[in-house]
Order: sequence, then structure tokens, then C-alpha cells
Amino acid sequence: MRTSLVILVCFVAGILTGRLVHLPSSPAPDDYTVYILCALLLFVGISVGGDSHFWQALRERDNLRLALLPFLVAVGTLAGVALVSLTLPTVSLRDALAVGAGFGYYSLSSVLLTQVRGETLGVIALLANLMREIATLVLAPLLVRFFGRLAPIACGGATAMDSTLPIIVRFSGKEYSIVALFSGIVLTAAVPFLILIILSA
Repeated sequence: MRTSLVILVCFVAGILTGRLVHLPSSPAPDDYTVYILCALLLFVGISVGGDSHFWQALRERDNLRLALLPFLVAVGTLAGVALVSLTLPTVSLRDALAVGAGFGYYSLSSVLLTQVRGETLGVIALLANLMREIATLVLAPLLVRFFGRLAPIACGGATAMDSTLPIIVRFSGKEYSIVALFSGIVLTAAVPFLILIILSA
């Protein structure tokens, strides 16, 4: 929760600085964004490859149910985004789906969409995916009560592997920690590929 608030404060501070302080008209070179994106992808790969819980989860007996969860989360997310996009005439279905494909991974999705589609969509991705993480942290007990123990994992999306994992374990139970880790890691790894596939379709 603290990390999300820090990110949000930094974002608002950047907006205020850009609005109130005279800055050079030329922004930082686009190459910097590419370098940051490559670094993020490198660390995602390292975290997936080095996470022993991920490989342990693959050897669990209930592999089919485990494998289906991130797939269902992805399908549900994109279906919900498609419905919401009908009420947003200024945002195309493709762009809306690309934002939704961030699955809560606001840092990577916002940088990637800024690079590919421009700053406006990058900002939308940052805020939408940040709100998904905050919603999971705040609403987890209600999600469990009304929708079941898997609901916080689904709501957390990619963040179920890290920032929302403690709150998921607290309200869903320790027995769901491996499921949350697996789902979060799979969705995290899928984010860059799915965004690029959607935008190139």
C-alpha cells in the first residue's frame, strides 16, 4: 500500500512540476524509455526464473486448476474492459484492451504503452493499473466475503505475486499463497507480450 501511494504522490508531483516549473521544451530522448523498458523486462525474467515457489507450484497435484486461474483472470479482465470501453467513446477498444492487459503491473505497462502509443495512454495505464492494486489492498476482505477466496487473487492480477500477496494471504489463507504466486507470475510474464499482440492486431 505504501509503495502504491508513493508512486501516486510522485506522479502527481511530476504533473505539478511540469505545470508550474519552466522546463526545456525537448523531453528526454526516447532511447531512455527503451532502456528502462528493457531493464524492467530483464528483472521480470529474473524474478520468474529465480522464484522457487513458481517451479514448486508447477509440481503440485492440482496443476490443471492452478494453470487455469491466470488464464481465467486474463479473460475476465479483458472481457470487463471490453464492456467498459463501450462507455468511453474517446478510447478505442484496442487501446482499452491494451491498458487492461497490464493486469495491475502499472510500471511496465505504462512505460510500454508510452513507448508504443504515446504519453496519454501511458498515463491511463499507470492510473488504471495502480487503482487495481489499491482496490485489491482495500477491498480484499469484502471480495472474500462476497465472491470467495480466489477473488482477491483475481482482482490483484499480476500484483498477486508481490505487493498484494500479504493481504491475499491474510484474508484468503496461507493455503492460497502458492496459487497467488503462480497466477501473479504468469500474468506478469504475459503483460508485455499480450500488450504488443493486442496493439499489433
